[in-house]
Amino acid sequence: MAVRAVRGAVQLERDEAGHMDEQVGALLTAILERNGLSADDLISIWFTATPDLHSDFPAAAARKLGIVDVPLICAQELDIAGAMPRVVRVLAHIESDRPRADIAHVYLGTAAALRKDIAQ
Repeated sequence: MAVRAVRGAVQLERDEAGHMDEQVGALLTAILERNGLSADDLISIWFTATPDLHSDFPAAAARKLGIVDVPLICAQELDIAGAMPRVVRVLAHIESDRPRADIAHVYLGTAAALRKDIAQ
């Protein structure tokens, strides 16, 4: 097994804890499904949120999905003028036999505009 990294992002419509749980949960579920992963394949997950998100920690959504024994950390994105608002980004470290080129990075909805080169 190799250690790989999977990227992803989602833009929230509003800054509400329930909405964040729903959207981040959907992002994590899509990352797992599109890469044929289970929680046992996860090594760690970094979450970042834009400075306009205050309602909850994105990592709380992972815990609600049952990802309970994986190290998680949240950080704030840089506050760059003109950047897309209300975005949660994910960097998950995984164990996988897939070649790096076959890793499916997941950018949901309008967040696909962030990385048109790798969004699937």
